Amino acid sequence: MTSTALLKPLRLRAAALFLPLLFGAAAPALAQQTPVAPGTSIRLSPEDQDRGLNGVQKNFWFTTGGGEQYKNAGFFGQRLRPYLVDEQAIASLDRYRRQRWLHLAERAVFVGSAGLYAQQVFSADKPQYFSGPQKAAIGVAVVSLIANSFITRHTNEHFIRAVEAQNATSPAARRMGMERAMPDLLGVTAPTGRPQLLVGWTLR
Repeated sequence: MTSTALLKPLRLRAAALFLPLLFGAAAPALAQQTPVAPGTSIRLSPEDQDRGLNGVQKNFWFTTGGGEQYKNAGFFGQRLRPYLVDEQAIASLDRYRRQRWLHLAERAVFVGSAGLYAQQVFSADKPQYFSGPQKAAIGVAVVSLIANSFITRHTNEHFIRAVEAQNATSPAARRMGMERAMPDLLGVTAPTGRPQLLVGWTLR
């Protein structure tokens, strides 16, 4: 029997041992990628809940459970999207993504104009600080900074509105709405001798 014939059974046995290990190791990873059922309540981290107009431009952190293990929503909020089922929530997250793209474009324009200005300083025999191209670069940088203030003013609000819109459709919110709709006072009264149904709500 040749050496090649002897190696074939060994290869088959190695494959038989290796494949179960391979799929066994991949199973936990596949299980971790199973998405959580949408429609659950979403909670932002304490520092992210207080963001308002012109807030800091960084990624949000959120959780869908009762623990304190917050997840990074990603630069465009893409990790929050699988948990959204409400149309208003998805629309708000789309607006947040649009604003983040505009912010990236504005930063690129500003950095480009600053780089052009620095390049023109030593483009001649002696340093220049207010040449024609440098004036244009300064103008573009100023316009970019002004645009940045408008772009980032409501960016954080779009993300927070997406979370609020989704939570408004969660089962817990619906149960709370039903509890608020239930009357606080229910009974029968007979002020005129005839029984009448008495229903009342407490204003909050």
